[in-house]
Amino acid sequence: MELFYLVIVVFLLILAVFDLFVGVSNDAVNFLNSAIGAKVARFRTVLVIASVGVVAGAAMSAGMMDVARHGIMHPAAYTFHEVMTVFLAVMVTDVIVLDMFNTLGLPTSTTVSLVFELLGGTFILAILKINADPSLSIEMLLNSDKALSVIIAIFVSVAIAFAVGTLVMWLSRVVFTFSYQKHLRYTVGIFGGLACTMLAYFIFIKGLGKSPMITAETRQWVDANTSMLLAATFVASTAVMQLLHWLGGNVFRFTVLLGTFALAMAFAGNDLVNFIGVPMAGLDSYRDFTANGGGDANGFHMLSLMSSAKTPLPYLMLAGVIMIVAMATSKKAQNVVKTSVDLARQDEGEEMFGSSRAARSIVRASQELGAAVLRIVPRPVMQWIDSRFQKEDAVLSDGAAFDVVRAAVNLVVASLLIIVGTNFKLPLSTTYVTFMVAMGSSLADRAWSRESAVFRVTGVLSVIGGWFITAGVAFVACATVCLIMHFGGFVAMFALMALAIFLLVRSQLAFARKARQERQDDVFRLMMRTRDAEIVWDLLLKHVSRTQSFVGRFALQQYEAILNGLADEDWRGLARSKKALDNEQEELKRYRRKELLAFRRIPEKTAVERNTWYHLGVNSDMQFIYCLKRMLDPIKEHVDNNFNPIPKTYMDEFRQVRSQVTDLMQRTETMLSAMRFDEYDAVLTEADALKDQLSILRKQHIDRLQQDHDPGNMKISLVYLNILQETQEFLSIMRHQLRAMNRFCGNN
Repeated sequence: MELFYLVIVVFLLILAVFDLFVGVSNDAVNFLNSAIGAKVARFRTVLVIASVGVVAGAAMSAGMMDVARHGIMHPAAYTFHEVMTVFLAVMVTDVIVLDMFNTLGLPTSTTVSLVFELLGGTFILAILKINADPSLSIEMLLNSDKALSVIIAIFVSVAIAFAVGTLVMWLSRVVFTFSYQKHLRYTVGIFGGLACTMLAYFIFIKGLGKSPMITAETRQWVDANTSMLLAATFVASTAVMQLLHWLGGNVFRFTVLLGTFALAMAFAGNDLVNFIGVPMAGLDSYRDFTANGGGDANGFHMLSLMSSAKTPLPYLMLAGVIMIVAMATSKKAQNVVKTSVDLARQDEGEEMFGSSRAARSIVRASQELGAAVLRIVPRPVMQWIDSRFQKEDAVLSDGAAFDVVRAAVNLVVASLLIIVGTNFKLPLSTTYVTFMVAMGSSLADRAWSRESAVFRVTGVLSVIGGWFITAGVAFVACATVCLIMHFGGFVAMFALMALAIFLLVRSQLAFARKARQERQDDVFRLMMRTRDAEIVWDLLLKHVSRTQSFVGRFALQQYEAILNGLADEDWRGLARSKKALDNEQEELKRYRRKELLAFRRIPEKTAVERNTWYHLGVNSDMQFIYCLKRMLDPIKEHVDNNFNPIPKTYMDEFRQVRSQVTDLMQRTETMLSAMRFDEYDAVLTEADALKDQLSILRKQHIDRLQQDHDPGNMKISLVYLNILQETQEFLSIMRHQLRAMNRFCGNN
């Protein structure tokens, strides 16, 4: 019996490692997005600073989060077996839920997921226990008030963080403007002093305030002299920041790096227990059971979990090391950071989210409110305010999504709000606070133009909706898993353990495939972050060339697949072709929008000379899709209805034409890919000749159709006629695409 529970404990500890990886992948956005978005330093430098903060926070961690031991359940009312069932259900569910959100690139709250998983697992067992023993009540088994206070505080903080982030960013931009280097003088020292004081207070309160490494006397002295320490810190840091500015240093850059360290330290010192709290509680329970349980897992109650526990330092340090490795290697962490940075970026670019009715309503209401404000505020005042928000004067590092002023505001405001929440003993989510501050600051910074506002608002609503969904999904999923384990016993436990491993492996493989597909957008992201117009033109040329060559290759693949589907009567293959064409049509719309955004950044003379040929090439790409759909629809209908197969005589006479089409498309794709048009004239000449040959075949087939009086051949004859017509159109589109790309590249 004890062996089974030992296996469960070992599995809990293994899942803790996975949970650290997926948890850090989610929470890394908290302390990395500002430094990465503003490009204040190389990624390696930012990672080193964050890693130092993580190690410091782990070493000075406040210890075990008691919510895992007795914050949700009243463990004295539960047996060892029941407690282990809840803990295993929580860990299996937590890893899967967090991994799902990270794969989607949406930041969520590890605190909310953990609390609701514990609540779901404990609630379902409480219902079963009450059903078996009516003398029990829900209050005796479940500490629901604790969970409710956590959730209310977290979701209220969403609105507060957004509002405060918007206000502070607006004031900061009015003071410094986008051309902030011209408006520093003495204000930058005061800003730096305030920022450093807040961040120092953040480090003291969140990092050192409850650390077991600090003696009680030292803690009491700090508490008694906090005001004096903060005043001294403000005076000293203001002087140092002003001196740093006079010496040519960048105060904002220093503030961002210090804020990154502070948030990383607080994360490791406090949120770390979200990932290892349940496994460590399970380990403590197992130790208590083996020492005092007498082998009766269903009769030994977990009184020991009523007391608080401290996590040994080696466990904390090991967890810190795992977190650092996850930050450095996890592609999902970078994906979550990318979501937050892209929604807050200053420039235009590819929008990750579409439009929604709620977002359109919010944007429309905001525009009406803005118009009302304009009617009230004197015109000279509005003109002066507008002069402080000249976005074209923005000082951005190469590749940055926003400037260092906004990055500093993001970190300082987020830190300050978490300090306030800590002082009032409100359990805030660092994920929610930092994300919503970043969204509020981007709104105040006028990063959301009329062209992008509806997409950005949709993105924010999607993320917030995901947070609410987290609670429901975590509760229901853990309750279900716990119920299965309770009735299924060890067999169900081990089966679900195997399922968790399988889902994690599958998720990793799926995410790797998705990451490979997204790497093709690297050129576009570089175009949108590069300031040199000539470099942007070179990158745009490569991007268009790659898109055009891919479409040519894709069109040929689908052309062959459609013809093979007819010949083999493969209705599944034809269905796959229909889906592929629909997906590619949407992708082409997205690519066109991205490339048009890049067109605004190239030299004006080049844009005027080449834009006609660009649009002709893009239209040719879409015409390929339309042509293939016109060819596919009657073929798919014919095969779906199990009509007569295509006669061998038709396929034989078309075989040579099909081979020539394939050869011409392959040669064209090679030229487009290499942007070398050595065979340009030869391909156009051969395409014209092949079109003439298709005209002859079509006339012959029409004559044959008139002379064939067998009604059984009518449907397939019309399908074949459609193939000849669309193949001829297919070649015309190929010629237009090749000609357009040749001229777009500057050839005559």
